[in-house]
Amino acid sequence: MSGREGGKKKPLKAPKKQSKEVDDEDLAFKQKQKDEQKAMEAMKAKASGKGPLASGGIKKSGKK
Repeated sequence: MSGREGGKKKPLKAPKKQSKEVDDEDLAFKQKQKDEQKAMEAMKAKASGKGPLASGGIKKSGKK
């Protein structure tokens, strides 16, 4: 083992990805994901308008 072989070796170049054809199922799945994302954003906006769900804060013991 000579000194020139030390260190990490560069990885081989990966072949270029071929553009795959998009099926109707893929389009429907992506559309469904977009719809779910929009619904989640709407729910987050609606939920953020309200106050805290539990009125916790500092809990006091019954003893004085």
